[in-house]
Amino acid sequence: MHRVIHALFAVCFAVHAEEAAYVEKSSIASPHATQAAAADERFVYAVSNKVIAKLDRSNGAELALSEGEAFHLNSALLLDGRLYSAHSNFPEKPEQSDIRVLDPESMKLEVFHRFESPPGSLTWAIQREGSWWCHFAGYGAEKNKSCLVRFDAEWKETARWAYPEELMKDWGLMSLSGGIWQGDVLLATGHDKKLIYRLKLPVAGGVVEWLGTIPSPFPGQGIAADPKGGGLVGIDRKRKAVVFAELETATQR
Repeated sequence: MHRVIHALFAVCFAVHAEEAAYVEKSSIASPHATQAAAADERFVYAVSNKVIAKLDRSNGAELALSEGEAFHLNSALLLDGRLYSAHSNFPEKPEQSDIRVLDPESMKLEVFHRFESPPGSLTWAIQREGSWWCHFAGYGAEKNKSCLVRFDAEWKETARWAYPEELMKDWGLMSLSGGIWQGDVLLATGHDKKLIYRLKLPVAGGVVEWLGTIPSPFPGQGIAADPKGGGLVGIDRKRKAVVFAELETATQR
């Protein structure tokens, strides 16, 4: 099912990349919707710095909160029945980063993988073709050290990419906060702008290609695929709401 969604998404972008936009279709209020969100057919997960809330998708009721220490969670990935979230000690120094994993049944949150000497603050960790793709952020004067790193199943680094200068300028003093693969295109969100960056790995070289942007109802932060609606799920931090959005062309809006 996910492959079908990704294939349709790729075709749509190929034809309408310049005129498409993600449009909000529904939302669920949660005081924990401040960092990221993820969803499946029945449940929604709202992520804050220290807590992940499990919500009933049908009525928005809060069902449970995660148990386990966290300092700065950021992003959410549902994979094989578990929820994985990037975690760091931002803004503390020296930087520490790891991936936390949540068991949705017990709601126990614990460390899944800890990075030794990370190149920045981890803001997302996603999977593709058996590899983990991780964005490590730098902020302010250190923004240029932001990078995309690919790891194999044994957590050996297999590649690393920087970002183009013009893209980093668009972040202001911040960095990328969310990311998700859709086919060969990496959709990434910043910290506070209502847009999604469309990125692609270069044919050669170590700098990610910036294909353009697409309007979005999410003011940055973590995003995830919505298997039920076929679009994306993210958050609006100011509204403290989980937001569901679907891709529409100009003729559909």
